[in-house]
Amino acid sequence: MASSSTHTSAPAPRVLWKGAISFGLVHIPVALYSATQDSGIDFDWLDKRSMDPVGYKRINKRTGREISREHIVRGVAQEDGHYAVLSDAEIKAAYPRTTQTIEIEHFVPADGIPFLFLERPYYVAPIHKGAKVYALLREALRKSGRIGVARVVIQTRQHLAALVPMGPGLVLNLLRWGAEIRPWEGLPLPADGIKKAGLSERELKMAQALIDDMAADWNADDYEDEFREQILALVARKVKAGQTEAVTQPEAAEGQAPAGAQIVDLTELLQRSLRGGKRTPAKAAADKAEPEKAAPARRAPARKSTSTAARKKKSGSSASRTPARKAA
Repeated sequence: MASSSTHTSAPAPRVLWKGAISFGLVHIPVALYSATQDSGIDFDWLDKRSMDPVGYKRINKRTGREISREHIVRGVAQEDGHYAVLSDAEIKAAYPRTTQTIEIEHFVPADGIPFLFLERPYYVAPIHKGAKVYALLREALRKSGRIGVARVVIQTRQHLAALVPMGPGLVLNLLRWGAEIRPWEGLPLPADGIKKAGLSERELKMAQALIDDMAADWNADDYEDEFREQILALVARKVKAGQTEAVTQPEAAEGQAPAGAQIVDLTELLQRSLRGGKRTPAKAAADKAEPEKAAPARRAPARKSTSTAARKKKSGSSASRTPARKAA
């Protein structure tokens, strides 16, 4: 959290989503903040003759000609090469209903979700008068050794997510759906087991000794993206030598952040939930928290770019794939 020091501090994190955590009859007004940042190198396309930004064109792959947006439709490819074409209205009708609620469905063991399912983490922080209920859920999850499995709609996409107590707060880690995980079948894997895999006890002991010799505690600062460091050093040398060109780009308009959810007496809601009170339906959740849209991403301000034009490319990973899973 930002301190009250008069020293220059980092800008406050931007709220990506506002709504409420819901379990039983309890609602906790919260906001989501990105828990990761892109550390990759952002290469922009530039016209080397004028240093103007170069955009993306919509090209007909058969004719090679550029086409306008109004002539584009969306289709889903079939095995026979045909496409099932869907209209914008049909696609819009299939969007999940936005309730601005992180709806917890179950509480599972903290180490019960395989790494394969972890996709993208977000920090969850209380807003308005939700601090006490937030703290209650955080401490209860720690004591139970469990994490919440929930559904949440962000923008127009429904996600499966894990709500995990970590450090001083809660983390919402988006999960992959079961259908997104490929089965092991078909991979050229050795047989399972020491004997079936043709291994000897001596070989196994040597491998274990090597693992023990290289054992260490996890520290993210021990690992660096070498490509990123090399490129940043190269850019710094070019800037120092004056080998830069000015590029001006317009900024997108920012969205407005709407109001958050409301809460009522905590003890009463917990008692009613334990007595078998029905879950608050999605509609009630939406009534308690006025629907809010995620603020659109703001384009980065104009940067000094090297004179060598290169295709835009992200080299860094978009999110950590292996955050801690156990409750703190």
